[in-house]
Formats: sequence, structure tokens, C-alpha cells
Amino acid sequence: MKLGLGLYANILNRDHLLFAKQAGATHIIAHTPFSDTRKPGDFDAIWTYEELLGLRKMINAEGLELEGIENFLPVFWSDVLLDGPRKQRQMENLKTLIRNVGKAGIPVFGYNFSLAGVWGRVQGPWARGEALTVAFRNPEQPPIPLGTVWNTVVDPDAPQGVLAPVSQQELWERYTYFLNEILPVAEEAGVVMALHPDDPPLPELRGTARLVYQPALYQKVFDLFPSPNNQAEFCLGTLMEMSEGDLYETVDTYSAMRKVAYVHFRNVRGKVPDYYEVFIDEGDTDMIRVLRILHKNHYQGVLIPDHTPSMTCAAPWHAGMAYAMGFMRAALRIIEQGG
Repeated sequence: MKLGLGLYANILNRDHLLFAKQAGATHIIAHTPFSDTRKPGDFDAIWTYEELLGLRKMINAEGLELEGIENFLPVFWSDVLLDGPRKQRQMENLKTLIRNVGKAGIPVFGYNFSLAGVWGRVQGPWARGEALTVAFRNPEQPPIPLGTVWNTVVDPDAPQGVLAPVSQQELWERYTYFLNEILPVAEEAGVVMALHPDDPPLPELRGTARLVYQPALYQKVFDLFPSPNNQAEFCLGTLMEMSEGDLYETVDTYSAMRKVAYVHFRNVRGKVPDYYEVFIDEGDTDMIRVLRILHKNHYQGVLIPDHTPSMTCAAPWHAGMAYAMGFMRAALRIIEQGG
């Protein structure tokens, strides 16, 4: 198993790469890189091969590997999600993007097929020692404004109004279209497509259906397009938040099937519709037990700390991440040495 760190576009720089390496990381997951150069309405402004290659070379220059890109920008595939008039044009752009990812030597692309995205979290002092963290506390769910996907305005010229409800059948039909189009290209490009489960894992959010809100629904995803390139972006926090299933059985099942592309290593307390993200060693999940299962099944992928509580100091994010990374590095060393 390999230790990694996820970095967003605004912190994809040398200082944060050095921080990752100092904390023990060998691999990087780049979250929505170059997002500051794409604007609402830029439906064709996908990431180029040159940009992606430059990103990988920058990371390699610091002695790290770029394991994956996480998430399309909403403007890249809004009509694929919405079944809108630009769907086919955007789908061709996504194929080009995945070819660019493969050509640049990046092995994994993580994504979340969702209209509402990650929504409804609030911040408060709910982790150990009153550390600031986020929670989902069953909020009211207003409908999604037109021209908006993933809490982001993608079309500033959209008319006034709200998105009509989207059923499970409609969402799965849209997702089946996406998989059937993108996976043959991903196979040719040598890129694993890794689906994140829905967070919050509710059957419906803001009037729109959710795709993988229970662990067993991953099997439906894998059955839709049987391929070694069709895998999971395995978020332990989200899986523990789900109302059904046993997390340890879920980890065992899908890691034994070689369906785990990479892991978001995050701990929570509670389940939908009320849960809190907490320090890696204080939640409901026995994280050491999870690592032992992955080790038993010879998992060789990357694990990254996902969100972490902010620690009370001059560098809250850095301290929280360093705490999680230290825990993970020590645990991996012990388990891999037979402890």
C-alpha cells in the first residue's frame, strides 16, 4: 500500500508537495487542477495534454508520483449529468480529456456522478478537543437552481427556475450512457475510472436521485460495464455513513475483487442523516482493521487522508493532515512488517 496526499488546485505548488513528502507521502491525487483558469460557460475548455504533463513533471520533480486526477469540473460535463442539449459534445470532450490523462502517464481518474454533489455540510467544534470539523445534520433541502451542477454555476445564461426532480431510473440511464461511452476510451488510454460514492449517502438529495448511496450499489456499477478499468474511489467515511451494510465486509469484498482504485482514509461518527467527520482515530471505524483487510487482500493502491479536522494552531489544515498522515504511515509500517 502507498501513502498519498490529495491537493486542490489552489495548493498544487512546490511548498505543498514538499509538505506531502515531509509527511511521508510518495503519491499525489490532484483535485480539479487548473480550475482557476476555467470559467462558467467554458463548456469546451477541457484540460490539455500539455497542462497534465506539466503537472505530472512538476510533481515528479519533487520525488513524488501523480497517481490520479480527481473530479471533472462541473462545466465539463454538466449536460452529461443533466441530459441536456450539449451532452454529445461534452461527451466527446470528456473522451479527449481521458486520452490526455492517459497520454500524460496518469493512471487513475476519480469522479462522482451526481447532480447535487457534496452538499449540506456545516462546520462546528465537534471533533476531539473542540477541533473544527464538518457535519451533516439533516438540513432542509432546497431545489437546485437551473444552470447549476455540483453547487457550481455552469451556465450564467440559464433561465430562472429550478431543476425538475430526477428519478433513480433517469439517473441510472444517464450513468449507463456515460459508462458505455467513456470506458472503452479509458481502456485504450490505460486509465482507471474510479467512482466516488455519494456523500451524503442519501437516496435523494435536493430533489435528485443518488447513484451509490448503499455499499451494494457498487456491484450494480461494476456489472453495468465489466472491466478492470471500472473501479471505485473508495471513501471509507462515506461508506461508514451509509444506513446499510457492514463496512469491513464491504472493504473485504471489493478489495478482493480488485475494484478499489484508491482510498479516501476518513473516519466519522454517526450515520445519515446525522454524522460528524472526526479525527482518524476517534470515529466509529476501526481504521487499523480496515488496513489489515486491505493488506490481507494484497491491495497495492494509494491511500490518502480525505478531510481532517482543523487543529488549533497557526497552520490548522497542515497540522490536521500531518496528524492523519503520521497515523497512517505508522499503521502501514506496523501491518506490513507483520505486526
